[in-house]
Amino acid sequence: MVIGNIEPKSVMSIFETICSIPHGSGNTKLLSDWCVDFATKRGLEHYQDELNNVIIIKKATPGYENAKPLILQGHIDMVCQQEAGLAKDMSKEGLDLAVEGDYIRAIGTTLGGDDGIAVAMALAILDADDIPHPRLEVMLTVDEETGMYGAAGIDVSSLKGKTLINIDSEEEGIFTVSCAGGARVNCFLPINREEASGDFVKVEIDGLKGGHSGVEIDKGRANANILMGRFLSLLPAGSFRIYSIAGGSADNAIPLRCEAELFGCAQDIIAAAERAEAIFKKEYRNTDAGVSLTVSPGKLLCRAALDAESTQKACDLLVLVPNGIRAMSSDIPGLVETSLNLGILKLGDNTLRASFALRSSVGSRKEMLKTKLSSVVRVLGGHVEITGDYPAWEYRAESPLRDLMTDVYRRQYGEEPQVLAIHAGLECGLLSAKIPELDCVSIGPNMKDIHTTSERMSISSVQRVWKFLLEVLKESK
Repeated sequence: MVIGNIEPKSVMSIFETICSIPHGSGNTKLLSDWCVDFATKRGLEHYQDELNNVIIIKKATPGYENAKPLILQGHIDMVCQQEAGLAKDMSKEGLDLAVEGDYIRAIGTTLGGDDGIAVAMALAILDADDIPHPRLEVMLTVDEETGMYGAAGIDVSSLKGKTLINIDSEEEGIFTVSCAGGARVNCFLPINREEASGDFVKVEIDGLKGGHSGVEIDKGRANANILMGRFLSLLPAGSFRIYSIAGGSADNAIPLRCEAELFGCAQDIIAAAERAEAIFKKEYRNTDAGVSLTVSPGKLLCRAALDAESTQKACDLLVLVPNGIRAMSSDIPGLVETSLNLGILKLGDNTLRASFALRSSVGSRKEMLKTKLSSVVRVLGGHVEITGDYPAWEYRAESPLRDLMTDVYRRQYGEEPQVLAIHAGLECGLLSAKIPELDCVSIGPNMKDIHTTSERMSISSVQRVWKFLLEVLKESK
């Protein structure tokens, strides 16, 4: 046990158990079943659907029978990222936790505090006999990180609550009350292969910070997939062939690395790489100073590389597609309104796939970005598939929950919370569409560098947020 004896022990011990169970997006069955078993052992009403969403219901404690039901909500999937060379299969193995001062982290991988801490807090409340609360309806959704598919498909007919606390924010003292809508856009470009000649080399772009494409998109960080396209554009057209290319593992994570294997003149490729690295280091000296571009001999399997036309189309795609911030909000100073992130780039035998996380708080601009990507890919001879489309979560002028939480926060912290809209997507928009008149607020403890191998969660912040959440429950009469 690494963190199970840290206060609040009930939360930390459950979080450590969660971390021991593989639960990346699309691989949530084991953790979903564990949550069902947790409810079964405690005799709690519960539901599990074919998507692996779980709802657990606990009756109100004495004195709260007439209080309005309260929904606690989070997601059980995490973004799986790991350091290059780490011998771990995150689809089958749990995380290795460590404590460094005030922070919990996972060794060599993402931590999954987003959103394992929500699951841990909700289950700890359900497990307790001494926490006063109204009827609690704990909603644990799946595959939030890849398109909010769990929230989109969940059946809410068992719920009576019209008030929801989402525990999926990463900064203490901020009440999130509105967020952008979004979608995943998968671009497919058909390619042809032929026998290639020339030197066989591997090109790696590495050393980037990466990050959450909704939270860190405004930090000026580099996207490894986009940088690879820029590097390839420095090589003379027709002088090389692409054998393989791959970067990123999640559409909503800014990719830290991209690798390509090329046939061509090694000397020319090395010269272009040195030129590109100098350009990138200058451009990103303040935001991604660790960027590196290396060329080394590749391990030759065969010479079936992309033909000249397919190589050029792949390069054109990477140069032409938009990426990053497209517009800032005209209503809220400093808020990103519209953006997209090329999170996954993968070359198969006959198709190049580029997957984007697209976000906007303005529906018309979200649609325009879809059209732009579709047009670029269509001109190059490919097509797009759009999945995980979710609506924006609109601000409520009147919110009894927000008023209650603000009052509790003021008494606990001696200051006002920040009430904000964010660019990152939350499930509150989808759930608000399913539950009319839903009043919801999103909170969470301090977490840094989520969706990266540097992800860490503040212990003292978890303690304060836990105390705050319990007081909100106590005041929810």
